[in-house]
Amino acid sequence: MVPQEALEEQRDYCRRVRSFSAGRPTPPLALVDTYGCQQNEADSERIRGLLEEMGYAFTDAEAEADVIVINTCAVREHAEMRVLGNVGALVHTKRKKPDQIICLCGCAMQEPHMAEKIRKSFRHVDLVFGPHVLWKFPQFLFEVLTRRKRVFSTAPSDGNIAEGLPVVRQGKLKAWVSIMYGCNNFCSYCIVPYVRGRERSRDPQRILDEVRGLVEDGYKDITLLGQNVNSYGRDLGLETDFADLLRACNDIPGDFLLRFMTSHPKDATQKLFETMAECEKVAPCLHLPVQAGNDRVLRAMNRGYTAEQYLDKIRRLRELIPDIVLTSDIIVGFPGETTAEFEDTLRLIEAVGYDALFTFIYSPREGTPAAKMADVLTREEKSANFQRLLERQNEISAAKHAAYVGKTLRVLVDGVDDDGKHDLTGRTDGGRLVHLNGDASLIGGFHPCRITGASNWALFGEIVTEGKR
Repeated sequence: MVPQEALEEQRDYCRRVRSFSAGRPTPPLALVDTYGCQQNEADSERIRGLLEEMGYAFTDAEAEADVIVINTCAVREHAEMRVLGNVGALVHTKRKKPDQIICLCGCAMQEPHMAEKIRKSFRHVDLVFGPHVLWKFPQFLFEVLTRRKRVFSTAPSDGNIAEGLPVVRQGKLKAWVSIMYGCNNFCSYCIVPYVRGRERSRDPQRILDEVRGLVEDGYKDITLLGQNVNSYGRDLGLETDFADLLRACNDIPGDFLLRFMTSHPKDATQKLFETMAECEKVAPCLHLPVQAGNDRVLRAMNRGYTAEQYLDKIRRLRELIPDIVLTSDIIVGFPGETTAEFEDTLRLIEAVGYDALFTFIYSPREGTPAAKMADVLTREEKSANFQRLLERQNEISAAKHAAYVGKTLRVLVDGVDDDGKHDLTGRTDGGRLVHLNGDASLIGGFHPCRITGASNWALFGEIVTEGKR
């Protein structure tokens, strides 16, 4: 835990940064751009909170921003390349606005080779820091403003939990609540334990207080976040596990929905499944990343379960929640995976019948064991297998969605639709996207919605008014 005196020091830095713009007719502007997972989104909300404390307002225009913060992702090479491309383009923006401060943070900046690349090749970047020291952002920004020298803070660390940081959330209905940080699993392909450190759980009472405050503020859809929420609490020496925390959140008074991610299959317990079934506010959906359907590949990935053990958990969960919405992650082309082994993955997705998949071709991450493993398939062969996976899952998703047509489901209407054909968007309790028509006054409420159509990726519906149910 970061000591309160250290956090108070950062509040003082906030006040000192604010003094720089005291004489301006309008507040200075900041832009925060986020790549990657929901944990990064939650981190960016705290970065915005600190910027607001420092006197900044917000803009989406790079040319207007006095401070640009890019929160990076290290999970796949593609995300890193996008970041580097976008950061490179900012040299032109800064040339027109020389006092602009460009900051890079997040997981990619915790990778030594990435931080060094920024140091040597992107001289227009002023500040680089890793996720462990996010709470020291005011101090870093003050140093850049006063010294006009580059600041790098990327030393390896497992980090500490900083409670009480200000938050500027992006919406009024949906909220992220980080319950833990880091990961202890060391899957052979994954860089996360190296850049986010070992697991650190937040105090359960602080989590409950945050959820209670969100409910009181009118938030309707709250997601509990961790790299592996199922191992929550093991480091605290308490008897509270994730299922206990979930039940305690469910007991908070109010009309809201609880979600969580991500769950590691090896730690998904019968107690968790029973808790989900018994708690009326817990959404009937689960993201349970399987990654592959072949046991040899799963061992090489260091996943800690077999395909049959995974399928057994799915069977037991469906016995308790028959209509559970299931999603997963799949990696195609892991080093050493043959096409015959990949076909075990196809058989597994058939057996489960996922509502949707998040699919990726393997991306080597420097510093992980898998990056040193030999391949047996060409890029073309991996791409062909990937396409087969997409095609089959699209068929499964289409059938799953078609089964909703004619049903009436509870939907949280969450915003204005931009597809040009519908007025509004919403989400079912199971997290399925719904396009619908209606007045904007419906936004922010749960409403019965009759499903009238479906595609591979979304549902279409109409609000059911009284007397038409």
